[in-house]
Amino acid sequence: MAELAFPKDAMRVLKETSRTFYIPITFLKRELKHSVASAYLIFRAIDEIEDHADLDNDAKYTMLMKVSELFEQPFNNEEYFRILGSEKANLPDVTVRLEEWVQACPKDAQPIVMDAAREMAWGMAKWAKENWNIQTREDLDDYTYYVAGLVGVMLSDLWALYADEQTDRELAIGYGRGLQAVNILRNEEEDLDERGVNFVPEGWTRAELFKYAEENLAKADEYMKSLHKRSIVLFCRLPLALAHKTLKAMKEGREKMTRAEVEQTVEEVKSE
Repeated sequence: MAELAFPKDAMRVLKETSRTFYIPITFLKRELKHSVASAYLIFRAIDEIEDHADLDNDAKYTMLMKVSELFEQPFNNEEYFRILGSEKANLPDVTVRLEEWVQACPKDAQPIVMDAAREMAWGMAKWAKENWNIQTREDLDDYTYYVAGLVGVMLSDLWALYADEQTDRELAIGYGRGLQAVNILRNEEEDLDERGVNFVPEGWTRAELFKYAEENLAKADEYMKSLHKRSIVLFCRLPLALAHKTLKAMKEGREKMTRAEVEQTVEEVKSE
């Protein structure tokens, strides 16, 4: 019965914080919708710690490592607030309310989601300590695995749990990496200007980053072939279609897709 009581406010917060994934999540059937929605809120909560402009890297490392450990046992909100400490007042609502998103996750899915959250927080902590100093393709692969590739793996585990869909782990990682690579390309100047962070390997040109994105999006296209349930296909197809079209727009010298292009893509995917 817990799944029936999924908090409406969680979907509101999701819509406000994760526009890219809100629409595809609404395509999913009940248990998957609730599992994936709560997972994305949990990931966003962690991500806001990694991205926070007023936290130094040592503070991010310590906080994220401790949060990672929290996901190894039943979630303790008092301990979580102790970890956030005085920074709690400066962190966004989605981060402060992490316990609510954990509780909203269906019980069957919780081990899968918590394990992914634990791994993500650990990986983000590691890269915060390194000041996201990405020197090689291996470094980029490692970083994009922790922030996106492992989400692909988690989703595949949820597809298997609720819909008996069997997928390839490496292709699932490629799916996540491909979307993240497009984000890195789109936000390259902003990341450098606002955070002083460059996710591009030493010596790489923008053309090489485009190639990296295309290689991983090709894996994502291959991943799609293993999916059969319509709601899951729709969920995966929309972010992928937007990523392909965003990449095309940037190759044409545009910063991003227009709102009209985004809306048209949503309609195209829904009608397929």
